[in-house]
Amino acid sequence: MPPTSFAGLELLDTPVLIVDADGALHFVNPACENLLALGSRELLRHSLFDLFQPCPALRQALSTALRHNASFIEHDLELVPQHSEQALHIALSVAPVDADGGLALIELRPLDQQLKIANEERLLLQHQANRELIRNLAHEIKNPLGGIRGAAQLLEHELLDRPELKEYTAVIKEEALRLQSLVDRLLAPHRSHVRGEINIHEVLERVRSIALAEYPQGLQIRRDYDTSLPQLVADKEQLIQVALNIVKNAIQAMKGRGELILRTRVARQVTLARKRHTLALKLQIIDDGPGIPDEIKDHIFYPLVTGRAEGTGLGLTLAQAFVHRHGGNIEFDSRPGQTCFTVMLPFATD
Repeated sequence: MPPTSFAGLELLDTPVLIVDADGALHFVNPACENLLALGSRELLRHSLFDLFQPCPALRQALSTALRHNASFIEHDLELVPQHSEQALHIALSVAPVDADGGLALIELRPLDQQLKIANEERLLLQHQANRELIRNLAHEIKNPLGGIRGAAQLLEHELLDRPELKEYTAVIKEEALRLQSLVDRLLAPHRSHVRGEINIHEVLERVRSIALAEYPQGLQIRRDYDTSLPQLVADKEQLIQVALNIVKNAIQAMKGRGELILRTRVARQVTLARKRHTLALKLQIIDDGPGIPDEIKDHIFYPLVTGRAEGTGLGLTLAQAFVHRHGGNIEFDSRPGQTCFTVMLPFATD
């Protein structure tokens, strides 16, 4: 438990920490743990200046605030965590918290936070529009399919004395069946689902087994699980489909050869679908393939968008639909040699 005087800070969405003049950490809130991807116990063992690569501006900001006993603000500061090569662009605020100037509160507000929230809302609206469009389109396609298959069967009976033509009616029936399957997949997100308590690692082990059975040579799937995670309340079959669709896309991009990492972590104090959650699952599926082509990155979750000639472009659309139905979100970061899909799901409806 944090000290009484700091207790309210753990409820803030903004990452904050309390340090002394030497940079020793006295308190970090869950949002700060989430930002730096380290737990409070680990963070409190370090100095503020040990958490980041050398940054004179950070030292100067702390020193100035404590020396003058007044707030100090840096509107755009680049901090690079020691355990990561990815820089954080931060709006930094340092303010003394006691009269003798011994402690300071540091607020680390990521500059892309507001942009990320706005982008999430835009994606939700886009997904709702896509879902309605797909539903209407699928119903329009589904209606004449039965007539096409029925007509092909009647034609086949009329061609009893022309067996060489039955090949064509067989093609009509098979292609109509394939189109029926495609339509069923388009409509799948709108069907009712059954929720229950599940272990996410059982889901991932099922997906791992399926993938390794289909690609037994040249594929490695490494587990990086946090086994202390609580149970999820979710539709198990839909989450299997989410993970399987992402995994299969990754394997096909790697042409069946390479390494996949299945990683689970807990995220604290996160906002998903405009709701604040104390705890959420952070599931990452990472591959070492060629990366997602730049020309489709902005549309990767749109239906029928694919980087493969033989792909249907529905796998990620369905994955996104299922994740949104569970009150979560799905994002990705991709460059040649590493693509990471991150699925965030709340553990409970707080």
